[in-house]
Amino acid sequence: MAEIPTVTISCSPDDDNKKVGDVLREHGFSRKLITRLKRTDSGITVGGKEVRTVDTVRTGDVITICESDLGATTPNSELNVGILYEDEHLIVFDKPPFMPCHESIKHRGDTLSNFFAAHCPNTVFRCVNRLDRDTSGCVVVAKSRFCANALQKCCEKVYFGITEKMTLGGGRICAPIAREQDSIIKRCVRDDGQYAATVFSVTQRKGSYALCRFLLETGRTHQIRCHMAHIGCALVGDDMYGSLNTQISRQALHCCEIRFIHPITKQKLTITAPLPDDMKKLMQT
Repeated sequence: MAEIPTVTISCSPDDDNKKVGDVLREHGFSRKLITRLKRTDSGITVGGKEVRTVDTVRTGDVITICESDLGATTPNSELNVGILYEDEHLIVFDKPPFMPCHESIKHRGDTLSNFFAAHCPNTVFRCVNRLDRDTSGCVVVAKSRFCANALQKCCEKVYFGITEKMTLGGGRICAPIAREQDSIIKRCVRDDGQYAATVFSVTQRKGSYALCRFLLETGRTHQIRCHMAHIGCALVGDDMYGSLNTQISRQALHCCEIRFIHPITKQKLTITAPLPDDMKKLMQT
């Protein structure tokens, strides 16, 4: 059984005689999380002893943060999910298409959260960048609340998608996105929507298909799918914004790269996921 996730902070000379709470806030811990840790047994310790946030530290002290909350998702180790990167603080999965990230009424036991529960017992599933069920590729899952908070809105994502009727070599789409009236899922471009910008470039052509690389400047729901449909180049197989395709049974969209600064090591990481077989086949036909 896996150990409960912990985060350690080594106190530098700059931290000498500072309060524990001040040191934690300087390292990115929110007031809400610090309050939660204060109410957790052994949530904040120094040298193995529980401390208060008003206690002071000395140079060389090591503050240990322990989150003891447990995940309740049913584990399923039989699912086929690739792991692109993992350490004690986070994991990056190569999520296959047709797999939801979270459980729902229609999906029990067959989600990424179920695989994570088997791979990392006693750890809450904290998905940093959720992908649609039919979209494949990089998904970052934090193993602690601190890492999840630190990574929010800090991940830069790159996608590959296959479109039809693409005559441009690239460009930037800047069009506000709003929820479609009478729908809780579908989005549309509308003047009263939220600001959204997508940069794209064509990297390969095959017949009427174009493999495009997308860099998101914003992270709106269905942003790529909505923007491409808006310019008349819907993703292949996207029955919500375009039409069905007999050669692929989903929208041809894949998160191929994710970049972020590791919340603990501060190392700049770039994780890549290879193009899935169904999209490769589409560009070879």
